[in-house]
Amino acid sequence: MGALGHYLEEEGIATVGISLIRPQTENTKPPRALWVPFELGRPFGPPADPGFQRRVLLAALRLLEHERGPVIIEDFPGDDPRAQPHSAWQPPVSATAAAKDARALAEGLEDGISRLEDSHRGWVEQNHRTTVGLSGLKISEAARYVAEWVRGKSPPSPREGYSAPLLMRFAVDDLKAFCLEAAAAGTARPSSRQLGDWFWEESAIGAALHALRERCLASEDERVKLIAGNFIVPAARVRITN
Repeated sequence: MGALGHYLEEEGIATVGISLIRPQTENTKPPRALWVPFELGRPFGPPADPGFQRRVLLAALRLLEHERGPVIIEDFPGDDPRAQPHSAWQPPVSATAAAKDARALAEGLEDGISRLEDSHRGWVEQNHRTTVGLSGLKISEAARYVAEWVRGKSPPSPREGYSAPLLMRFAVDDLKAFCLEAAAAGTARPSSRQLGDWFWEESAIGAALHALRERCLASEDERVKLIAGNFIVPAARVRITN
């Protein structure tokens, strides 16, 4: 996008960008960029905070007032107000000891999703929306389908027009969205780190997805390996094993 900005400016169109990775922005040298110290995927800061997001947007647009150049990179003078943990937040289900075998991991995944259904209904009632639905399966069906992969099977896709690896990826995305939405229900406003720590380090669903990634990376199917390496577990949450 930084290079594209230069092309647009050559045609007389002023541009400004939001940067989440400063070294990358320094390398691409866009005409104007505002670096923000927020997590990837949140260039304007926390969700549901229009006042803060407006601050970010105005800070970016003010770069258009500068006459110096040709490259301007400035830092946003503030942190994400939701980056700090919320002391009142509690996980929706208690931590579960990590299972050792595939059968127990799969059962823990299905049981964990079932136990979160009430919390997720609460999230939807509060927010009148959900990001769950990419796979086109009911959440219990998505859990059952992913659990079969965790057990070491390669079940056929239950949806016409979707390959089994692709539907597995979409079902995993639905499970992650379902769990994080369920965990954010209620009056407490947990930070994304709190949610991530609970899901990836404490929950039975997270433990099953870690195991699924390892299993799929050992597959002879290149599609499965590609999905395992890029989409099941975020890079920042991948466990280093010897």
